[in-house]
Amino acid sequence: MPVPVPVRLHSPVKVSLDMPEPSSELLHGAPFDAGELSGLAEPRGPESLAEVVERSARDSAAVAAAIPHWQAWREAAHRIKAHAMAQLDKLLVRFEQNVTARGATVLWAEDAAEANRHVLAIAREHGAASAVKGKSMLSEQMDLNRHIEAAGVRALETDLGEFLVQLAGQRPVHVIGPSLHLSRADVARLFAEKLREPYTLEAEALTAMARRHLREEFLRAGMGITGCNFAAADTGTICLVENEGNIGLATSVPPVHVVLVGIEKIVPRLADLPVLLNLLARSCSGQKLSSYTHLIHGPAPGRKLYVILVDDGRTRVLADRPARAALFCIRCGGCLNVCPVYRRVGGWVYGWVYPGPIGSVLTPQMIGLKQAGLLPFASTLCGACAEVCPVKVDLAHQLVHLRHRAVTEPSPVRSWSDRLAWRAWAWAMSGPWRYRLAMGFVRFFLRVARRLPWHPGALGRWTRGRELPEVPSREPFRAWWRRGRGKKHDNGAA
Repeated sequence: MPVPVPVRLHSPVKVSLDMPEPSSELLHGAPFDAGELSGLAEPRGPESLAEVVERSARDSAAVAAAIPHWQAWREAAHRIKAHAMAQLDKLLVRFEQNVTARGATVLWAEDAAEANRHVLAIAREHGAASAVKGKSMLSEQMDLNRHIEAAGVRALETDLGEFLVQLAGQRPVHVIGPSLHLSRADVARLFAEKLREPYTLEAEALTAMARRHLREEFLRAGMGITGCNFAAADTGTICLVENEGNIGLATSVPPVHVVLVGIEKIVPRLADLPVLLNLLARSCSGQKLSSYTHLIHGPAPGRKLYVILVDDGRTRVLADRPARAALFCIRCGGCLNVCPVYRRVGGWVYGWVYPGPIGSVLTPQMIGLKQAGLLPFASTLCGACAEVCPVKVDLAHQLVHLRHRAVTEPSPVRSWSDRLAWRAWAWAMSGPWRYRLAMGFVRFFLRVARRLPWHPGALGRWTRGRELPEVPSREPFRAWWRRGRGKKHDNGAA
């Protein structure tokens, strides 16, 4: 059965469950950096990031263990999101009707390019030369800053972590803490170089510097741009959560507010928010609630509110029934915090906007297996991500599902070299004499490889971060075992 989901205003379309690979130009704005994937073979994640996420994971686990009804909350949240995705077409239309009745203007975007055009058109209509932005992973997916700045509209991140990453010309490394990889000294050098501030390692002084620069920008900006944590269909309410207060300023100081809403952010009722908000903050960092929770019911008098509902690959995820639950994600970052692979390699090596286990599931579906088919294999399948997910997304089984797709559909995993290697392995493992022949080749290969001045291809990627294994003993294990059993038999006979 096709899944009906509207992706344009008054133009609902039906999404087939058998969908072709997306065009890389059509579905995503941020470029997929395939070159960064080489880092998976030579992990170099910063130690500070691993320490911070491990501490966050411990805090969240302690908080969850202290709440007797934690699992009941998770089950309730799972049911809310499952119902929302099952009824998404109806809920989107209902949300549009209710938020429009409150005075907002709703626009629909099938892809990142269309969403970027909407934002730019709004800026031009209102003469906005600059925009202040709240933290939004969707805007990262759209590559919004680059697109509107190319058209002459300056975009400034106001979340402190995003502000630091923007100053450094980098990508976020975490969905909640974009700058977890930066030390206090890194921030001090960045402010001295980019903002011409005096070098200091005092956290309070660094915070005051950032606040001083950002406050001026809020007053000058002609437009505020935010994401959306939840959108309640029954009331047309937009829910935003934060800890710094910058989103409150971005939504209230500029005369125009643009809200970027991924279509999966819809929830059926405003009454569904308490359980989701309780889970979100605790799963992020162990907080009971975020410092600020904003409920926007329409534009303030004399101001404009635009809501852009964005698909950009989400209906592809919705159409893949075994992986549909990835759209339940509330972007808490809990799966990143416990993932042993993410802790080791950091966020950039995942190549796109969403890192960690959730990125390994979402990215291949949003931009296609041809580009991101390796990501489902960047996991130990330990299942820690599924255990902590506040909405009970079974990420481990989704990764297995996508691995199966990657080896049966066009992807980097289905290269001729990989297929040849696995066929050779299957042949070598299918009989004793073949196994002995293969082990003889391995011993010969290791001796030769140790004498080479350079290692090509996959061997080079391996040895840049690892030592080659020791050459196996001249006496194979099977021969040693037979010899040992023979001695045991002789001793028994004696």
